[in-house]
Amino acid sequence: MESRALELLHQSCTAAAVRGGREGLFRGIDQALGELVGHKLFTILYTSPDAQQVIRLYSNQPEAYPVSGAKKMGPTPWGDLVITRGQPYIGNTEDDIKWAFFDHELIKSLGCDSVLNVPVVIEGRTLGTLNLLHQAGWYEDRHVPIATPFAYLLAPLFEAVRRDAGA
Repeated sequence: MESRALELLHQSCTAAAVRGGREGLFRGIDQALGELVGHKLFTILYTSPDAQQVIRLYSNQPEAYPVSGAKKMGPTPWGDLVITRGQPYIGNTEDDIKWAFFDHELIKSLGCDSVLNVPVVIEGRTLGTLNLLHQAGWYEDRHVPIATPFAYLLAPLFEAVRRDAGA
């Protein structure tokens, strides 16, 4: 598996190198993590500089979770853990999803009762998150180090979005 993971990481890096390669990078990461970790729903969220809002840059299910959809982030335990402290979150039950997300009913309707959130943290600031959701009990601690290098491929893109927004 290690050589396959490196091959998929290389393919994602190559997609990022192409001018306008944002969508290729997103799809590459989506496909790689679908193969290496597994997911039914995959999204990439950018965190506003004040950490009060997350903006969806990519979704493999745009009908349910459209790109550019924004979520206002009020103070929540999930936000404190993932956005403020920059820690990954694994939830494996319906109750874990309810604890973390106000839109838990929509998530459940997609057949998802587990989640892996991997924040991208640079110099103490969470720039965004990579989010994988699947059936109950799917994610394990061993998935975090597999997903993390793919998440960090997004750091330059998150910085570019922040720069372009004038933040």
